[in-house]
Amino acid sequence: MIVSPSVLSCDFGNIESEIKMLQESKADWIHIDVMDGNFVPNISFGFPVLKAINKHTDKVLDVHLMISNPDMYINEFVDCGADILTVHYEACPHLHRTIQHIKSKGIKAGVALNPHTPVNVLDEIISDLDLVLIMSVNPGFGGQKFIESSVQKVSKLKKLIESKNSDVIIEIDGGVNLETGKKLAEAGASALVAGSFVFKSDSPTETIEKLKQL
Repeated sequence: MIVSPSVLSCDFGNIESEIKMLQESKADWIHIDVMDGNFVPNISFGFPVLKAINKHTDKVLDVHLMISNPDMYINEFVDCGADILTVHYEACPHLHRTIQHIKSKGIKAGVALNPHTPVNVLDEIISDLDLVLIMSVNPGFGGQKFIESSVQKVSKLKKLIESKNSDVIIEIDGGVNLETGKKLAEAGASALVAGSFVFKSDSPTETIEKLKQL
């Protein structure tokens, strides 16, 4: 299981030490949620924070763009250190063009789906993707309750990927803990984003190890 702790839940007053903790942990990726206050009702951080994180780690930077008009900023996010760039299906009217732009920069391209968006919208593009991110909460805020129907959604996505003979990573973001993570793993998830469950635990490094064992 790939574990991608979300720095949205870290202590921003001590972000350098939080990143160093993740660097020394068994986390595979570091998940960075970028929000613009337009596509989602919250504002998080942008290029300067991504650059600062990149300075203190060699982990894969898993950047999730919860923003309108992501095409305008792809080059800058790549320049700041993104290794994976995930855009929202709902924010991209020309999704194929957006994905090709990301891949032309030599990094992995992902598409995120909001809870209400069915997986079959990806039928024509799944073979072009490296990753699909299923939102198991409504995007915008950490610490929300897990949407149980996300487990069935993962199963449907797994079937779609297999039907296309693709090798796409299924990543889940929202309400992930050991209980929900186990269900998601059984349904076919291969990467888990965990924010408050990791950073608010007594031992974040141990929590990451437990998630990796799912």
